[in-house]
Amino acid sequence: MSDFSPTLFVIVGATGDLTRRKLLPSIAHLVSRHGWQDGLHVLGLGRTAQSDGEFRDWARESLEIAGVDSEIISAWCDSSIHYLSTEGGWDAVADKITDIEQANDLPGNRVFYLAIPPGAFPSTIDAIAATGLNEGPGFTRLVVEKPFGHSVESAHELNEHVHAHFDESQTYRIDHYLGKETVQNLLVFRFANALFESSWNRSLVRSVEITVAEDLGLGSRAGYYDTAGALRDMIQNHVTQVLSLVAMEPPVKLEADAIRDEKVKVLRSIQPIRPENVVFGQYESGVVEDEEVAAYRDEKNVADDSTTETAVSLRLHIDNWRWQGVPFYLRTGKRFPERLTQIVVRFNEPPVRLFEVDGACEVHSDAVIITLQPNEGFELLFDVKAPTEEMRLQTVPLDFRYAAAFGKLPGAYETLIEDIVLGDQTLFVRADEVEAAWKLYQPILDNPPAPEAYAAGTWGPASSTKLPHATGDRWIEETR
Repeated sequence: MSDFSPTLFVIVGATGDLTRRKLLPSIAHLVSRHGWQDGLHVLGLGRTAQSDGEFRDWARESLEIAGVDSEIISAWCDSSIHYLSTEGGWDAVADKITDIEQANDLPGNRVFYLAIPPGAFPSTIDAIAATGLNEGPGFTRLVVEKPFGHSVESAHELNEHVHAHFDESQTYRIDHYLGKETVQNLLVFRFANALFESSWNRSLVRSVEITVAEDLGLGSRAGYYDTAGALRDMIQNHVTQVLSLVAMEPPVKLEADAIRDEKVKVLRSIQPIRPENVVFGQYESGVVEDEEVAAYRDEKNVADDSTTETAVSLRLHIDNWRWQGVPFYLRTGKRFPERLTQIVVRFNEPPVRLFEVDGACEVHSDAVIITLQPNEGFELLFDVKAPTEEMRLQTVPLDFRYAAAFGKLPGAYETLIEDIVLGDQTLFVRADEVEAAWKLYQPILDNPPAPEAYAAGTWGPASSTKLPHATGDRWIEETR
């Protein structure tokens, strides 16, 4: 990773919601934290015709809502935020970039962030290259938002399209889950603590559970979501990225490619997922957070006969030395009871059952629970004797919360944008990694199971609840 060098951050699709809610506030927080007021400029590109001043007013409002320091807003917005409509063509964009760099004595370092629909990726990449903006005079980096393809074939084609104009070292496929502090700390948690690393294997681990739950419905995403579904939207990227960090071997070095090599090895070691180990669900009407909500098919812009899955649960196995025989349960869904991203690593029970009451053993599996959102932190669940005369065991948590220890954490996009500017690719998805993930799930996409109905406000269909039962496991909410 290099030191900071003055950079022009070009946002393609700058008038969208992602720019307003995530990108501009994250960049402004970095400017404030590192003192990059004179060195980090933003050029917004969009179809809307407006002046620099109009875009700055819009940006200023977004930053105020995000709680950015007022002095940074006033000092940075007027001098370092620029705008151009793409309706004038990319030659005009190239001229604008040159003007900004010359006026502000910038060395020609450029980041192109594609905050646009996936269908526009190829033409935009071609346009950047056609004007020579993919090469120098400083570094040039391309940032691509998910979804990166919608199948194995399309992901491969998009990779080839990118590589026709940009080296892999220039390409940053962004998955904002990898920017979460707790996700990054998985490496430290595992490899800096001998207590956990020595236990992190098939000899001591009974099962691993990864849940990404959303209490919300579709919002304004029905147009995309009804053609994608939960497997493409969450499992193939977010959940699988977390899985690879949980299951990977220690890298030979703490460097981007060494870490990503180990993640790819995990994906290539996963056995083909059997159809009976996959459950799709689709939410019906129900109650979430004391509010009556409509069924998926009654949402705006969703077909009355839609068979799109809004929940996926599956069981898979990693065919390698560390994890042979250990089931991994992955689960995601909309209109679940709460918003939650969590990893549960359950350990085996003691080999001899000493503690029994009326002939029944009360020992429970110890577990590590890693919460990625909300209230990020770690819990270690273990048994103690309850303070009574009879022998009764009770599971209690030993926990750590980031907010209590360190205060407010930086946002995921803030972390990732900082890495982009500094040239650190550790938290970004490599070409072979994204294709390996698609290959894993393509057979399911080719022959998807019919979605089973589940009431909004529940943890998915009945078959999902029973999925771990086949191997003697239970989802964490069933045990607490």
